Amino acid sequence: MSRNLPISTLWQPSQWPADAAGRKNLALLVQLRWLAIAGQLVTILAVHFGMGIRLPIAPMLLVAGMAILMNGLSFGALRKRIDVSHAELFLSLLFDVLLLTAQLYLSGGATNPFISLYLVQVALGAVLLDRWSIWGIVFVSALCAGLLALHYRPLDLSGALQGHLFDLHIVGTWICLTMIAVLLVLFVLPVTRNLQVRDAYLAKLRQQAAEEEHIVRMGLLASGAAHELGTPLSQLAVVLGDWRHMTEITDHPALVEEVQEMQAAVGRCKAIVTGILLSSGEARGEAPAITNVREFIDGIASDWRKANPGMPLRCDFGPHDYPRIIADPVIRQAIGNLLDNAREAGASYIDLLVGRDSTSLNIAVRDNGSGFTGEMLEDFGKPYRSSKGKEGHGLGLFLVVNVVRKLGGSVSASNGADGGALILLRLPLGTVGLEEETLGEP
Repeated sequence: MSRNLPISTLWQPSQWPADAAGRKNLALLVQLRWLAIAGQLVTILAVHFGMGIRLPIAPMLLVAGMAILMNGLSFGALRKRIDVSHAELFLSLLFDVLLLTAQLYLSGGATNPFISLYLVQVALGAVLLDRWSIWGIVFVSALCAGLLALHYRPLDLSGALQGHLFDLHIVGTWICLTMIAVLLVLFVLPVTRNLQVRDAYLAKLRQQAAEEEHIVRMGLLASGAAHELGTPLSQLAVVLGDWRHMTEITDHPALVEEVQEMQAAVGRCKAIVTGILLSSGEARGEAPAITNVREFIDGIASDWRKANPGMPLRCDFGPHDYPRIIADPVIRQAIGNLLDNAREAGASYIDLLVGRDSTSLNIAVRDNGSGFTGEMLEDFGKPYRSSKGKEGHGLGLFLVVNVVRKLGGSVSASNGADGGALILLRLPLGTVGLEEETLGEP
């Protein structure tokens, strides 16, 4: 939920960054491989030409070329993919292990101090992969390291370096340990952060599932109550209709007026019960009404003004062409809930603002009431979080958020610069609009 939402966003398309931990982790592996390739090339050229140790340059450069090709393919996949599976990460790490084995085989095998670089692959596997894949990397690394102790191409030390293999090994070990420490800090920490982001996302999904289950229970309770109330309300309407024609009532204008008020109240209760049943998917004997945005919003505002006389409500439509929409009662009730909340928050006027962008119909309710506290903005849309300070309140915004979310949209809240609150609903045109008529209303 946005905590600082300028009114200009009513008519701007929303952009939501989407990424997955697997994709981010593969991107880190690509970066690690670029560093490894650069390190290999520098080391090979420095040892062969700088130190005079003759290495099989052609095969070692060929292995580095294979790593470059693999990295190019991985980079291309990253640009097209949204998520990357554990199996792909495992194969990528396995490829790195085999390339490292090939380079070590050509440069001294187990006597090469850089054999400790296997630990980097194992550490990355322990962070990125599941249990069996991790042990697979451990097994392959241990097997390759063992084979390199038996089969390898010995280093050709001649001239001033002859007899100084141990000294070179000590220096190489120090360089290797330093490289391992730096690589672990540079890459394991970002990988850990990626996994934390993923865990936070999963926790959010679990919370969303719990909230939706809560909505289902509330919907069942409301639907059951509506069914139970329907019969006595109908009986009461019949009784009041009979009273209105009784001589004892018609001879007293004051009683006639009271009966009319009671009939109006019963009619309003029946309309509310019908709305509850419609919202729960029942009593839909006909197709949902099709209307245009302006008529739909004006109808909501007109009904709300009748129920709340004396409260100024102004409708403002942005300079756009609006599509024809399906007038779903749940949207009507959601907007009505927001208007009721603004009135109960002490507002002396309310603005109902309507706009659109290329993907969504944007409806905002702005008032000059008490606004939201910082705690309310943090917990916006959670049940039983109310700015009115009353026990049991706070379900209105909770239902609005989840109704809009069910439609594929989003709800944002903020405080206005001059006080009051602003709540913005983004309803996807693909859900509420008619595909065959995208610009039906001027």
